[in-house]
Amino acid sequence: MLFQATHKTPVGELFLVSDEHILLAAGFRNFKDLFERMDSADQKREVKSVKSIPIITDLVKDYFDGDLTAFGGIKVRQPGAEFSQEVWKAMRKIPVGKTWSYSDLAGRAGSPSAVRAAGTACARNLIAPIIPCHRVIKTGGALGNYGYGLEVKDWLLRHEGALK
Repeated sequence: MLFQATHKTPVGELFLVSDEHILLAAGFRNFKDLFERMDSADQKREVKSVKSIPIITDLVKDYFDGDLTAFGGIKVRQPGAEFSQEVWKAMRKIPVGKTWSYSDLAGRAGSPSAVRAAGTACARNLIAPIIPCHRVIKTGGALGNYGYGLEVKDWLLRHEGALK
């Protein structure tokens, strides 16, 4: 059985979907958006709405309350090609308060020439902001895109101290 819960944040509700203690999806839009992008096997599973998901909700709350390393304690799983998986692993290594360019990210994921593919993996990230695609910016410092809007990306980066 999967669990779904929402968590109020300063930038809107964060929607969470988990399989026990493994986060499968997170985002600021709605559950429908998340389920449409999840693994097809998980889409068919029974879902229970809960007030909070053990461990995950606490760590999300801790992050928004100021423990900026809390997301590191959340286990995650999402569908994607091998290179996307490498990009998401690399993204989780971006230090809080820092940003990497798409080029940096491609290199850290093992394929320096795959900058566009790294950008595509960012866009397909199903577990934002826990897998911190908001920490990836354009070479030169422009924020670039963010699936939940630049105001959310800007807030997250300011919360983490990456922007003043």
